[in-house]
Amino acid sequence: MIELKQRVFSGVQPTGNLHLGNYLGAIARFAELQNSHECIYCVVDLHAITVWQDPASLAHNTREVTAAYIAAGINPQDHIIFNQSQVAEHAELAWMFNCTARIGWLNRMTQFKEKAGKNRENASVGLYAYPNLMAADILVYRATHVPVGEDQKQHLELSRDIAQKFNNDFSEQIADLGYNDGFFPLPEPLITGPATRVMSLRDGSKKMSKSDPSDLSRINLTDDADTIAKKIRKAKTDPEPLPSETDGLKGRPEAENLVGIFAALSGASADEVLRTHGGAQFSSFKQDLVNLAVEKMGPIGAEMQKLMDDTAHIDAILGDGAARAREIAAPVYAEVKKIAGLIA
Repeated sequence: MIELKQRVFSGVQPTGNLHLGNYLGAIARFAELQNSHECIYCVVDLHAITVWQDPASLAHNTREVTAAYIAAGINPQDHIIFNQSQVAEHAELAWMFNCTARIGWLNRMTQFKEKAGKNRENASVGLYAYPNLMAADILVYRATHVPVGEDQKQHLELSRDIAQKFNNDFSEQIADLGYNDGFFPLPEPLITGPATRVMSLRDGSKKMSKSDPSDLSRINLTDDADTIAKKIRKAKTDPEPLPSETDGLKGRPEAENLVGIFAALSGASADEVLRTHGGAQFSSFKQDLVNLAVEKMGPIGAEMQKLMDDTAHIDAILGDGAARAREIAAPVYAEVKKIAGLIA
């Protein structure tokens, strides 16, 4: 019988152009959680190939996400960093969950509709079914907590539904093995910190995105100090000075976005930022934001570049992490096979 431990799992897709939104919304939070939880952080390369990827770019981007994890402060000795495709149990459990999840559940997944767009008939089966793989990513480690943003809450709910259905479908077999509370835990969301939805620097109504054709819309984690400064100074604003209270940000998405970024980078609340900068023109506020962003993000970009210059070192970290991940995942999947009546 496998003991259930409090464990955090999350992952980032290696699709290139990691940016400030990825850092503030996910990676920085990952680094904080390692101080209080046992953490497993994955580069989800199997999710990336639900749409076609250039093989050389996929390998480069996988290493870049790994470098970002480490540069942000995640310790690969104390916690696990690996790429998903090195641990076969992810894909094997995903097939089990393909046979557990219902078509109606997947039809309700809004991200498939958004990503497939009008050309849905041409989308890959993987893009349609990848929420089942996401559930397998979490549950193959019997993870109890998952840090999620707004756009992933629906997938975590599906993971809980799949876990519950598996537990119900095989309740007798699970109990016979001594698991009195079900085999899979129902993973709980961990609420992420401030500025989890960082918006475009060119349009405050749109989320900062690696796919935006304008590089000025985002601060990439690999940007140098001059580039960070240029992008912040060119960020879209409105002609009014900053308000002294957050109520004054209503209807001003660009102002709200820049204040949110400043708050997240400084560790202050938006109210605290406005108490200091309320009444200021954007020219002076932007300069303060430039100084802060360069101070916080510059060392991360520099460390990422240093790590990317030694790909053998990154690959060794991924290989070691994958071996340690398999030590957890293999016994879990072996129990699943036993529960389902599959002969090992």
